Amino acid sequence: MKVKIRKGDTVLVIAGRDKGKKGEVIRVLPRERRVVVQGVSIRKKHQQQVQAQGQTITPGIIEFEAPIDISNVMLVCPKCGEATRVGVHRTEGIAERYCKRCGAVMD
Repeated sequence: MKVKIRKGDTVLVIAGRDKGKKGEVIRVLPRERRVVVQGVSIRKKHQQQVQAQGQTITPGIIEFEAPIDISNVMLVCPKCGEATRVGVHRTEGIAERYCKRCGAVMD
């Protein structure tokens, strides 16, 4: 299924533990319908010291952003600054995303 949110977009979390936070999309996982947002859904992982290919990974507790469901985020329009739904205009075979609130083209 086509995903309307892309890497580098600013999104607002609308559901879950981090509701109300804004952040930039770091990664999009379209097959799983998930996105990784900077500063949202922070998890801790206990990392053991590992030696692979001549490099040593330092042990300790690392923090990373876990993926969240794409339905829990809403795109923030760069023009009006509000969370909005996204529409798609097709002109001459080129698809452009637009803000359904103000009508501004996002691409």
